[in-house]
Amino acid sequence: MTQLYFLCTGNSCRSQMAEGFARQLAPKTWQVASAGVEQHGLNPLAVKVMAERGIDISQQQSTLIDPEYLNQSDIVVTLCGDARDRCPVTPPTVKKLHWPLPDPAQATGSDEEILDVFREVRDEIQSQVAQLITTIQTTD
Repeated sequence: MTQLYFLCTGNSCRSQMAEGFARQLAPKTWQVASAGVEQHGLNPLAVKVMAERGIDISQQQSTLIDPEYLNQSDIVVTLCGDARDRCPVTPPTVKKLHWPLPDPAQATGSDEEILDVFREVRDEIQSQVAQLITTIQTTD
């Protein structure tokens, strides 16, 4: 069984979307979670753009990093530099990956322009998660 952990600053957008895609795409035997170095609550625009892909993340919660889950994970993916820099030290058995993605919650402009940024980040996360799962399955 593979255990994945997606981390970002507030666990409100990027890591939540990554968790949603991984839960959909990964084998059901995998453990998948997300967390943040802070708790900012679940961003409603992240929920909206994920629903456009048929994935409901509305019941997910913004949580802080769980050191026990972190240390037992096979792979930890940080989705922003802040989470990478502030992530607690992990045992050498934990593989760490970094996907430097822009924070869609910082987008400015019209409502539609902001949604477009959320969609762009969502699509990049979907691609990265799918590639990660394929890579893990190929090497197992």
